Amino acid sequence: MKLTTRGHYSVKALLDLALQPSRRPVSVQTIAQRQGLPPPYLEKLLIDLRRAGIVESVRGSQGGYRLAKAPAHISLGQILEAVGEQVTPLPRHQPQADQAEDWVTFAVWNRLSQKLKEALYSISLEDLYFDARSWQAAQGDDVSFVV
Repeated sequence: MKLTTRGHYSVKALLDLALQPSRRPVSVQTIAQRQGLPPPYLEKLLIDLRRAGIVESVRGSQGGYRLAKAPAHISLGQILEAVGEQVTPLPRHQPQADQAEDWVTFAVWNRLSQKLKEALYSISLEDLYFDARSWQAAQGDDVSFVV
């Protein structure tokens, strides 16, 4: 499995939202500036995340995006799937019936694929949030958060 820019930027944006002390909406421009992301690209990702029910948008001069549910209820797997990432590391492969080693390799990769998917869905945005906060604390008070 390869994490593309879509997945990386989506996680960065959602962590930025999770790190906000209030549930007030945050503008695309603000997130993009804090995280060093291109605003038009970020807007497209946030639209995909809104369609998946991960964020909600608020219109108006004080509008923007905020998490639609608690960070503990948003998994890394959900985020990646919402923006079109493949959470299955291998394309579908049919082993040759007459080659035992092909079946063994196939079985191993299927098991690894399942474990990876389980891991992606067991890691919550809240887990990532606490990891980020721990990193921030280790760096000292002068560090602003950028994923």
